[in-house]
Amino acid sequence: MSTVLFAVNGFAQTQKGNVMVGAQLANIGGTFQNGGSVFNLNLTPKAGWFIRDNIALGVDVNLGLTTGNDQTDFLYGIGAFGRYYVSDKRVELDRKSRWFFEASAGVNGVNRKVGDVSTNTNGLGIGIGPGLAYFITPNIGLEGLVKYDLTVGFGSSTTAHRVSFNLGFQIYLPSAKARQTIREVGK
Repeated sequence: MSTVLFAVNGFAQTQKGNVMVGAQLANIGGTFQNGGSVFNLNLTPKAGWFIRDNIALGVDVNLGLTTGNDQTDFLYGIGAFGRYYVSDKRVELDRKSRWFFEASAGVNGVNRKVGDVSTNTNGLGIGIGPGLAYFITPNIGLEGLVKYDLTVGFGSSTTAHRVSFNLGFQIYLPSAKARQTIREVGK
């Protein structure tokens, strides 16, 4: 039944007025080789609103930690993002997936400690990258996002940049369902 409903609605998830909430989980895992080990974990919760069909604007928070081999990086930030979901059927992998492009801007920081030496970069953070959402249900999408992030500003290091491969999920709610959920949570 859900497959039939999904096919009839097309991509109702990305229609104007709908809401998306979820998180990106990036670089989860570790490396254990060459006599050392590294552990990575990033978490980026997001909330967005579709201002037009296939175009969402929202807010996100970025928290990340990388540790190992006598080095620790702590990443943080808060900002806004925009997404454009490609609706061209010629580039679809299958009927349950959608390509998207994401751009973000906000206040970011990277604090790094290597041995006894600490550096930090705090300032404007911008990012851009392509992604793919695969809808496992009509309202839940699993996502992969490759993103380049640049932080420019103040601190002992004026720039910090990284490329990340993010895995996560989003829950897409029609605007009426989102309003009902918000009212129920507020009770």
